[in-house]
Amino acid sequence: MTYAIRPGARLTLIVSSLAVLTLGACTQEASTPPDNMATATAAPVASPIPAPVPAATPTNMPAQLVPASEKGEKGARNVLLGFARALENEQFDTAYALLGGPERSGQSQAEFVAQWGDLSDISVAIVGGEMDAGAGSQYYTVQATVTAKDPEGRPIRFEGPISLRRVNDVDGATEAQLRWHLESFNVVQTH
Repeated sequence: MTYAIRPGARLTLIVSSLAVLTLGACTQEASTPPDNMATATAAPVASPIPAPVPAATPTNMPAQLVPASEKGEKGARNVLLGFARALENEQFDTAYALLGGPERSGQSQAEFVAQWGDLSDISVAIVGGEMDAGAGSQYYTVQATVTAKDPEGRPIRFEGPISLRRVNDVDGATEAQLRWHLESFNVVQTH
């Protein structure tokens, strides 16, 4: 029997197996292992690096009702952090999709990408968060600060609120309406 060790894998199984082999060998003569016992050999085996798991977005979430844990502040923060991560990783198409298009962002996709695409070292800080209920909807609003460098390498800063919304569990609401989505992204340049 041969055991392979993947880089970073735990050695518990091999150590346990070797202990069993050692204990079994104690009852036999020390110079010859029994015929039914194989020797353990460790050989490195290359393992593929797992692909990153995409953030949960309205476009890749399964078509099912929203779990209770995603209906409150936790669900809103998950969507918000997915948006922030997309901006920071310069995945502007994903960030724009999370904004829900021109009706919510006030910009075309090309305008959105032009605004953010020339910046580097983008960092999004999200402070606090406040839940609020409206007529048939829940809202979650945070204050955001986006820092970056302009094309000449100078620091630049945007500040303002980001608002998310989800429709409460009302008859006739679509699955998209039942999920948290960015309702507005109103940061303005302050520096």
